[in-house]
Amino acid sequence: MAPILLNCMGNEHNEYIKQQVQVKNPYLGTMEEDILYHFSLSTRTHNLPEMFGDIKFVCVGGSANRMKAFAQFIHHELKLPGNPEEIKDICDGTDRYCMYKVGPVLSISHGMGVPSISIMLHELIKLLHHAQCRDVILFRLGTSGGVGLAPGTVVITEKAVDYSFRPQFEQVVLGKVITRSTELDKGVSSELLQCSTELENLPTVIGNTLCTHDFYEGQGRLDGALCSFSHEEKLEYLRKAFEAGVRNIEMESTVFAAMCRVCGVKAAVVCVALLNRFDGDQITSSHDVLVEYQQRPQILVSHFIKKRLGILA
Repeated sequence: MAPILLNCMGNEHNEYIKQQVQVKNPYLGTMEEDILYHFSLSTRTHNLPEMFGDIKFVCVGGSANRMKAFAQFIHHELKLPGNPEEIKDICDGTDRYCMYKVGPVLSISHGMGVPSISIMLHELIKLLHHAQCRDVILFRLGTSGGVGLAPGTVVITEKAVDYSFRPQFEQVVLGKVITRSTELDKGVSSELLQCSTELENLPTVIGNTLCTHDFYEGQGRLDGALCSFSHEEKLEYLRKAFEAGVRNIEMESTVFAAMCRVCGVKAAVVCVALLNRFDGDQITSSHDVLVEYQQRPQILVSHFIKKRLGILA
């Protein structure tokens, strides 16, 4: 009987480990202390399982102010006790990122572009791993330029694609290029799309997201300090993108999708289109309209979280 019992315990332990957030670095286990420098946290100075062990949803976005606003919004939506205006920034020891914990939800800023979000993701994934978090879903909430979409449309990313519309992320490591897949979890995407049908004034589509290295030349804008192409060349590139299934353009989705996929974390990218790039390059909507647009991904993901927690009214 003893060997059978040991085998069962081993299987249960393995299943438990599989459900935890995984890191793909054999050297982490040999470190006496892991300093999450850009979060101002450490495995030696902070009890990470106690602080973050109950996290089930992580929402990240570029703007620190926007992610603070989302933390306050989800605090209200989850009807948690306390004053949402008094939520404290866990990363106040650094000026790189902000982080707010609201019940089982973590709200974090990631800055602009692949390098900035990549640094944040390395430390976030390690944080979730050290905290022994299980069954976590990550969301990137953001703004984007639409491709053939009306302003205000929310795009749930099916695949994050590079400049050649390939669903991959290229990372240079020790002078060599490593290519990683950027496909996102189809189940989460489908669930988000269903959630959108349950909300008013939330036009939503699923499509590919083009991730570029910068905001101006890389996105084919004619209004940067540099421009080496014609208006017609820009439109031709956007037409090719549209034909490849691209419905919006931003600057973080490929590395977000790739890192989450490698570490076995379910993830989704939910961005609102602030303009249709076929119609122009500069955002001309009023401030009030833009604020309402930017709230749409937050409203959609909040609805998803409340459904998962079983607390919809």
